[in-house]
Amino acid sequence: MVNTIQLGPLTLHIYGIMTALGYLSAFIISEFRARRKGLDTDVLYGIFWCAVLGGSLGSKLLYYTVSIPDILKNPSILWDFQNGWVVYGGIIGGVLASFIYCRFKKADFISYLDLVLPAVAFAQGCGRIGCFFAGCCYGRETDSALSIQYWQSEYAPNGVRLIPTQIYSSIGDFAIAFFLMAYAKRKPAKGKVAAGYCILYSIGRFGIEMLRNDYRGAIGFLSTSQMISILILLLGIAMFVWAGKAAGQGSAEAENGQE
Repeated sequence: MVNTIQLGPLTLHIYGIMTALGYLSAFIISEFRARRKGLDTDVLYGIFWCAVLGGSLGSKLLYYTVSIPDILKNPSILWDFQNGWVVYGGIIGGVLASFIYCRFKKADFISYLDLVLPAVAFAQGCGRIGCFFAGCCYGRETDSALSIQYWQSEYAPNGVRLIPTQIYSSIGDFAIAFFLMAYAKRKPAKGKVAAGYCILYSIGRFGIEMLRNDYRGAIGFLSTSQMISILILLLGIAMFVWAGKAAGQGSAEAENGQE
Protein backbone atom coordinates (compact mmCIF):
# COMPACT_ATOMS: atom_id res chain seq x y z
CA MET A 1 0.00 0.00 0.00
CA VAL A 2 1.45 3.36 -1.03
CA ASN A 3 0.85 6.50 1.06
CA THR A 4 2.95 9.01 -0.87
CA ILE A 5 2.66 10.59 -4.30
CA GLN A 6 5.77 12.22 -5.71
CA LEU A 7 5.19 15.15 -8.08
CA GLY A 8 8.68 16.36 -8.91
CA PRO A 9 10.04 17.98 -5.74
CA LEU A 10 6.59 17.85 -4.11
CA THR A 11 5.68 14.91 -1.88
CA LEU A 12 1.99 14.40 -1.14
CA HIS A 13 0.70 12.03 1.52
CA ILE A 14 -2.63 10.37 0.78
CA TYR A 15 -3.49 10.51 4.49
CA GLY A 16 -3.14 14.30 4.44
CA ILE A 17 -5.06 14.58 1.18
CA MET A 18 -7.98 12.56 2.54
CA THR A 19 -7.98 14.49 5.81
CA ALA A 20 -8.13 17.78 3.91
CA LEU A 21 -10.84 16.38 1.66
CA GLY A 22 -12.78 15.38 4.76
CA TYR A 23 -12.66 18.89 6.22
CA LEU A 24 -13.58 20.46 2.88
CA SER A 25 -16.46 18.07 2.22
CA ALA A 26 -17.81 18.56 5.75
CA PHE A 27 -17.92 22.31 5.26
CA ILE A 28 -19.51 22.09 1.79
CA ILE A 29 -22.18 19.66 3.00
CA SER A 30 -22.90 21.75 6.10
CA GLU A 31 -23.08 25.01 4.13
CA PHE A 32 -25.48 23.50 1.58
CA ARG A 33 -27.74 22.16 4.32
CA ALA A 34 -27.50 25.40 6.33
CA ARG A 35 -28.82 27.43 3.40
CA ARG A 36 -31.73 25.03 2.99
CA LYS A 37 -32.54 25.25 6.70
CA GLY A 38 -32.15 29.02 6.88
CA LEU A 39 -29.24 28.91 9.33
CA ASP A 40 -26.56 31.60 9.36
CA THR A 41 -23.61 30.53 7.20
CA ASP A 42 -21.36 33.12 8.88
CA VAL A 43 -21.93 31.35 12.20
CA LEU A 44 -21.25 28.05 10.46
CA TYR A 45 -17.94 29.40 9.14
CA GLY A 46 -16.91 30.33 12.68
CA ILE A 47 -17.97 26.91 13.96
CA PHE A 48 -15.89 25.29 11.24
CA TRP A 49 -12.66 26.97 12.33
CA CYS A 50 -13.42 26.43 16.01
CA ALA A 51 -14.00 22.74 15.26
CA VAL A 52 -10.73 22.49 13.31
CA LEU A 53 -8.66 24.17 16.01
CA GLY A 54 -10.49 22.67 18.99
CA GLY A 55 -10.56 19.26 17.33
CA SER A 56 -6.82 19.32 16.64
CA LEU A 57 -6.07 20.32 20.23
CA GLY A 58 -8.46 17.76 21.70
CA SER A 59 -7.15 14.99 19.46
CA LYS A 60 -3.57 15.66 20.49
CA LEU A 61 -4.36 16.01 24.20
CA LEU A 62 -6.19 12.67 24.29
CA TYR A 63 -3.28 11.04 22.47
CA TYR A 64 -0.89 12.41 25.07
CA THR A 65 -3.19 11.13 27.83
CA VAL A 66 -3.31 7.54 26.56
CA SER A 67 0.42 7.62 25.72
CA ILE A 68 1.75 8.75 29.12
CA PRO A 69 3.83 5.56 29.65
CA ASP A 70 5.48 5.99 26.24
CA ILE A 71 6.04 9.71 26.83
CA LEU A 72 7.80 9.00 30.12
CA LYS A 73 10.16 6.70 28.24
CA ASN A 74 10.57 9.01 25.26
CA PRO A 75 9.58 12.68 25.87
CA SER A 76 10.32 13.55 22.23
CA ILE A 77 6.84 12.18 21.46
CA LEU A 78 5.52 15.51 22.75
CA TRP A 79 7.11 17.31 19.81
CA ASP A 80 5.93 14.88 17.12
CA PHE A 81 3.05 16.76 15.50
CA GLN A 82 2.95 14.57 12.39
CA ASN A 83 1.74 11.45 14.18
CA GLY A 84 -0.43 10.72 17.18
CA TRP A 85 -4.03 11.87 16.85
CA VAL A 86 -7.11 10.34 18.52
CA VAL A 87 -10.47 10.75 16.76
CA TYR A 88 -12.55 10.87 19.93
CA GLY A 89 -10.38 13.66 21.29
CA GLY A 90 -10.96 15.58 18.07
CA ILE A 91 -14.74 15.13 18.29
CA ILE A 92 -14.89 16.20 21.93
CA GLY A 93 -12.52 19.14 21.43
CA GLY A 94 -14.34 20.31 18.32
CA VAL A 95 -17.76 20.14 19.98
CA LEU A 96 -16.58 22.02 23.08
CA ALA A 97 -14.92 24.76 21.01
CA SER A 98 -18.06 25.08 18.87
CA PHE A 99 -20.25 25.26 21.98
CA ILE A 100 -18.19 28.13 23.39
CA TYR A 101 -18.34 29.93 20.04
CA CYS A 102 -22.13 29.52 19.81
CA ARG A 103 -22.55 30.87 23.34
CA PHE A 104 -20.43 33.87 22.39
CA LYS A 105 -22.45 34.45 19.20
CA LYS A 106 -25.75 33.72 20.99
CA ALA A 107 -26.49 31.06 18.36
CA ASP A 108 -28.60 27.94 18.91
CA PHE A 109 -25.87 25.36 19.52
CA ILE A 110 -28.12 22.28 19.24
CA SER A 111 -29.48 23.36 15.84
CA TYR A 112 -25.96 23.73 14.47
CA LEU A 113 -24.90 20.45 16.10
CA ASP A 114 -27.75 18.71 14.25
CA LEU A 115 -26.53 20.40 11.10
CA VAL A 116 -22.83 19.54 11.23
CA LEU A 117 -22.62 16.06 12.77
CA PRO A 118 -23.82 14.20 9.66
CA ALA A 119 -21.10 16.05 7.74
CA VAL A 120 -18.59 15.16 10.47
CA ALA A 121 -19.43 11.48 9.93
CA PHE A 122 -18.79 11.95 6.19
CA ALA A 123 -15.44 13.61 6.94
CA GLN A 124 -14.51 10.72 9.22
CA GLY A 125 -15.22 8.33 6.37
CA CYS A 126 -12.75 10.24 4.20
CA GLY A 127 -10.18 10.28 7.00
CA ARG A 128 -10.38 6.51 7.50
CA ILE A 129 -9.52 6.01 3.84
CA GLY A 130 -6.40 8.03 4.59
CA CYS A 131 -5.72 5.72 7.55
CA PHE A 132 -6.06 2.75 5.19
CA PHE A 133 -3.33 4.05 2.89
CA ALA A 134 -1.04 5.09 5.77
CA GLY A 135 -1.50 1.81 7.63
CA CYS A 136 -2.45 3.36 10.97
CA CYS A 137 -5.49 2.17 12.98
CA TYR A 138 -4.80 -1.32 11.62
CA GLY A 139 -6.64 -4.52 12.47
CA ARG A 140 -5.75 -7.88 13.94
CA GLU A 141 -4.09 -10.64 11.98
CA THR A 142 -6.52 -12.83 10.05
CA ASP A 143 -6.68 -15.77 7.64
CA SER A 144 -9.79 -14.36 5.98
CA ALA A 145 -9.85 -13.59 2.27
CA LEU A 146 -11.11 -10.13 3.29
CA SER A 147 -7.69 -8.94 4.43
CA ILE A 148 -4.97 -6.45 3.58
CA GLN A 149 -1.18 -6.74 3.61
CA TYR A 150 1.23 -3.85 4.00
CA TRP A 151 4.78 -3.83 2.72
CA GLN A 152 5.92 -0.23 3.28
CA SER A 153 3.86 0.96 6.25
CA GLU A 154 5.51 2.83 9.10
CA TYR A 155 2.69 1.83 11.44
CA ALA A 156 1.13 -1.53 10.59
CA PRO A 157 3.12 -4.79 10.67
CA ASN A 158 4.32 -5.54 7.16
CA GLY A 159 3.92 -8.81 5.32
CA VAL A 160 1.02 -10.19 7.36
CA ARG A 161 -2.68 -10.36 6.55
CA LEU A 162 -4.72 -7.91 8.61
CA ILE A 163 -8.40 -7.13 9.08
CA PRO A 164 -9.06 -3.93 7.04
CA THR A 165 -10.60 -2.09 9.99
CA GLN A 166 -10.05 1.27 8.32
CA ILE A 167 -12.29 0.31 5.40
CA TYR A 168 -14.97 -1.06 7.71
CA SER A 169 -14.83 2.17 9.70
CA SER A 170 -15.04 4.26 6.55
CA ILE A 171 -18.08 2.36 5.23
CA GLY A 172 -19.76 2.73 8.61
CA ASP A 173 -19.03 6.46 8.80
CA PHE A 174 -20.42 7.10 5.31
CA ALA A 175 -23.51 5.03 6.16
CA ILE A 176 -24.07 7.08 9.33
CA ALA A 177 -23.68 10.33 7.37
CA PHE A 178 -26.25 9.42 4.71
CA PHE A 179 -28.66 7.90 7.21
CA LEU A 180 -28.61 11.01 9.42
CA MET A 181 -29.06 13.35 6.45
CA ALA A 182 -32.05 11.29 5.31
CA TYR A 183 -33.41 11.25 8.85
CA ALA A 184 -32.99 15.04 9.11
CA LYS A 185 -35.29 15.48 6.10
CA ARG A 186 -38.12 14.07 8.21
CA LYS A 187 -37.67 17.11 10.47
CA PRO A 188 -37.24 15.29 13.80
CA ALA A 189 -37.21 17.15 17.11
CA LYS A 190 -34.23 19.42 17.65
CA GLY A 191 -31.32 17.43 19.03
CA LYS A 192 -32.37 14.03 17.70
CA VAL A 193 -30.00 14.08 14.71
CA ALA A 194 -27.05 14.89 16.99
CA ALA A 195 -28.23 12.20 19.41
CA GLY A 196 -28.43 9.75 16.53
CA TYR A 197 -24.82 10.46 15.62
CA CYS A 198 -23.71 9.81 19.20
CA ILE A 199 -25.64 6.53 19.36
CA LEU A 200 -24.65 5.15 15.97
CA TYR A 201 -21.00 6.23 16.00
CA SER A 202 -20.38 4.99 19.55
CA ILE A 203 -21.86 1.55 18.78
CA GLY A 204 -19.86 1.25 15.57
CA ARG A 205 -16.65 2.43 17.18
CA PHE A 206 -17.03 0.04 20.12
CA GLY A 207 -17.35 -2.86 17.69
CA ILE A 208 -14.45 -1.80 15.48
CA GLU A 209 -12.21 -1.54 18.54
CA MET A 210 -12.58 -5.32 18.99
CA LEU A 211 -10.98 -5.83 15.58
CA ARG A 212 -8.12 -3.34 15.89
CA ASN A 213 -4.61 -4.25 16.99
CA ASP A 214 -2.82 -0.93 17.33
CA TYR A 215 -2.25 0.48 20.81
CA ARG A 216 -5.01 2.91 21.87
CA GLY A 217 -4.64 2.95 25.64
CA ALA A 218 -6.64 0.79 28.03
CA ILE A 219 -8.98 1.15 31.01
CA GLY A 220 -9.26 -2.30 32.52
CA PHE A 221 -10.18 -4.75 29.77
CA LEU A 222 -11.59 -1.99 27.55
CA SER A 223 -9.68 0.30 25.25
CA THR A 224 -9.85 4.02 25.98
CA SER A 225 -12.08 4.50 22.93
CA GLN A 226 -14.44 1.73 24.07
CA MET A 227 -14.86 3.41 27.44
CA ILE A 228 -15.53 6.75 25.75
CA SER A 229 -17.96 4.99 23.39
CA ILE A 230 -20.01 3.79 26.35
CA LEU A 231 -20.20 7.32 27.74
CA ILE A 232 -21.09 8.80 24.35
CA LEU A 233 -23.77 6.13 23.86
CA LEU A 234 -25.37 6.99 27.20
CA LEU A 235 -25.16 10.69 26.34
CA GLY A 236 -26.79 10.05 22.96
CA ILE A 237 -29.66 8.05 24.47
CA ALA A 238 -30.25 10.71 27.13
CA MET A 239 -30.16 13.44 24.49
CA PHE A 240 -32.60 11.57 22.25
CA VAL A 241 -35.08 11.16 25.12
CA TRP A 242 -34.62 14.81 26.18
CA ALA A 243 -35.20 16.03 22.62
CA GLY A 244 -38.46 14.10 22.39
CA LYS A 245 -39.71 15.39 25.72
CA ALA A 246 -38.71 18.97 24.89
CA ALA A 247 -40.57 18.77 21.58
CA GLY A 248 -43.62 17.36 23.34
CA GLN A 249 -43.63 20.13 25.93
CA GLY A 250 -43.25 22.74 23.21
CA SER A 251 -46.25 21.33 21.33
CA ALA A 252 -48.32 21.24 24.50
CA GLU A 253 -47.47 24.84 25.35
CA ALA A 254 -48.33 25.93 21.80
CA GLU A 255 -51.71 24.21 22.01
CA ASN A 256 -52.43 25.75 25.40
CA GLY A 257 -51.53 29.17 24.03
CA GLN A 258 -54.06 28.77 21.24
CA GLU A 259 -56.93 27.90 23.60
